[in-house]
Amino acid sequence: MKWLLVSDLHYTLKQLDWLNAVADQFDAVVIAGDMLDISSTVPVTAQIVVALKYLRLLGERTRLLVCSGNHDLNALSAAGEKTAGWMQRVRHLGVPCDNNRVDLDAATVTICPWWDGPVACGQIGEQLARDAARRGERWVWVYHAPPGQSPVSWAGKRYFGDANLLEWIARYQPDMVLTGHIHQAPFKADGSWVDRIGDTWVFNPGRQIGPVPTQVIIDTDKGEAIWLSLAGAERVALDEPLQRPVEELA
Repeated sequence: MKWLLVSDLHYTLKQLDWLNAVADQFDAVVIAGDMLDISSTVPVTAQIVVALKYLRLLGERTRLLVCSGNHDLNALSAAGEKTAGWMQRVRHLGVPCDNNRVDLDAATVTICPWWDGPVACGQIGEQLARDAARRGERWVWVYHAPPGQSPVSWAGKRYFGDANLLEWIARYQPDMVLTGHIHQAPFKADGSWVDRIGDTWVFNPGRQIGPVPTQVIIDTDKGEAIWLSLAGAERVALDEPLQRPVEELA
């Protein structure tokens, strides 16, 4: 199975156009949060309308999976915590998103929302516990923030990862966790786009300017993952221990 992971598109329409153009080359496309940009001059309500149009187009071209990020929050939950209420409209498009579990071939995919408080965090813990009991041959998580104390959460001066995610990975050992959030991690000394925590592969493509987003292509048939960016290309073999420095591709 061939996966394409992107994240943190932040309402960059040229990157969304690129994604729509290549989507049918992959068995699954994952957008790991932050479709929107709260710093944009375009109102969030208008961004949501445009984002939904792109997600509908992408969902017609391939299997699309989407989780929310911190820039995607537009509502309050019953507990008074910020939430991406518009993900309900994404679900109505037939696109698996926050709080969903989906089976793709032999893989079980758990898609987690961005959490803004203890209630939503606890619900994610319950979601993972439920899905652990019915995981397939391969278990994949889509989760916007990378785990704490990992190169994929290193921003150059400190780690900005999710400590809860690190604990959940240690407890359940999924096969892969597909993240984003920390734009700089792949480009910083001591940072990376890939990590391995126990038996779990963790990926964060990072973010770059321009019409093409940073991306991770994961090919489980070939047993490899490739990171592509303006800084170059790197590869890891999924059936071998993670080596550092990561192999650079010409």
